[in-house]
Amino acid sequence: MSFEDLDLHPFILKAIHDAGYTTPTPIQQQAIPELIAGQDVMACAQTGTGKTAAFMLPALHLLSTPSQLRSRGPRILVLTPTRELALQVSDAAKKYGKYLPRTKVVSILGGMPYPLQNKLLSQPVDILVATPGRLIDHIQRGRIDFRRLQMLVLDEADRMLDMGFVEDVETIAAATPITRQTLLFSATLDNAIDKVAAKLLKTPKRIQVASHKTKLDNIEQRLHYADDMSHKNRLLDHVLRDEKLKQAIVFTATKRDADTLADNLYAQGFAAAALHGDMNQRERNRTLTRLRNGGLRVLVATDVAARGIDVADITHVINFDLPKFAEDYVHRIGRTGRAGAAGVAVSFASAKDNMHLSKIERYTGQRIASHVIPGLEPRIKPRLHSYGTKSAPNVTQKRKRSPFAGYGTRSNFGAGSELNGNRNEQHGRSFSHDNRSNSFRNRNNSSAGQHFARAK
Repeated sequence: MSFEDLDLHPFILKAIHDAGYTTPTPIQQQAIPELIAGQDVMACAQTGTGKTAAFMLPALHLLSTPSQLRSRGPRILVLTPTRELALQVSDAAKKYGKYLPRTKVVSILGGMPYPLQNKLLSQPVDILVATPGRLIDHIQRGRIDFRRLQMLVLDEADRMLDMGFVEDVETIAAATPITRQTLLFSATLDNAIDKVAAKLLKTPKRIQVASHKTKLDNIEQRLHYADDMSHKNRLLDHVLRDEKLKQAIVFTATKRDADTLADNLYAQGFAAAALHGDMNQRERNRTLTRLRNGGLRVLVATDVAARGIDVADITHVINFDLPKFAEDYVHRIGRTGRAGAAGVAVSFASAKDNMHLSKIERYTGQRIASHVIPGLEPRIKPRLHSYGTKSAPNVTQKRKRSPFAGYGTRSNFGAGSELNGNRNEQHGRSFSHDNRSNSFRNRNNSSAGQHFARAK
């Protein structure tokens, strides 16, 4: 199947061809015809499968026909859980709609100055991309006219629920016309998602593609047991000095730990920086720009902040702290191995983490082999964690890896083209609504920060 087979507007097809894409991904093949036909859709697809284009292309196709209503308000509204994802969706809309006349895209995000947002909303808008908390503020102030809204998109719906946005999403939906077309895209479909869909969607078409196992096939997963924080830091230093590592994301459990570890790595000579939810928008944008431009080799991040990062040269993902939830493991390591390229995911664990490891293996359907680095062996041999009825094997680090071929591959449009906040940041959870004043944080400090200085 080609994009011409999807009956998209010629101007959209021209933009797609300019980008070098010819073949739609499975989620695009299934979702785009249903959406062009006006059907409500619930779609489940993993990050890197092209789902941003799966809803943005039919949204732009809808805009190719002028609205019969006169209003400055948006015709398309896309809700995302994080600022980074919202900016990526906005970029995609501008990229694929560049030949359509009078297509105005506006982003309303936490961290942006209100005067600037007020100015943007005072002008005609076609596509509005927003995070729920900040959008609620503008709705309450009467600054948005939804009379001509035709399509509501809930992107990363499972993350919005995890971050406590369900009431905001329902409030926003109630402010839009009942005649709207509603799209729900999520990495998982469960009972909580079904409840939201039952309230907001009308007899939706259910689409599910890209299983977790399929998504991880091109990522080599490794496990290293660590005795203590000092041992963990020495393991990290070894991994980061691998010549095959181009760029890496190192995940920590808390924002405080991300700052501390990034400072420690920088002091050791690594081009490293932190990314987390306490940083203002300018700092976050500057850090992401450095990462995309190759100015950073190591990004130390929390789950929420790193959600949606799409950089082709990320060859390694390192779980300095294991995620609390198995699905977050999939989202983390999905930052590497994009667009069919090979990637490496390294996880550090103590003997106490066997239960978490077993949950992750059951969730992914894959066993994570434990590795030992000569000279950095754990003092106490950990009990092997199990996957199903078998034990994971111990192997040495000499296992041959696949070469990192395929970066920049563009044969599958949208594969790896999406930024993809994750579940609330562990041990320092933030239930913030885009830095609104009613946000709060659990202030229990991680003991990890006390030990980072012992590295090397």
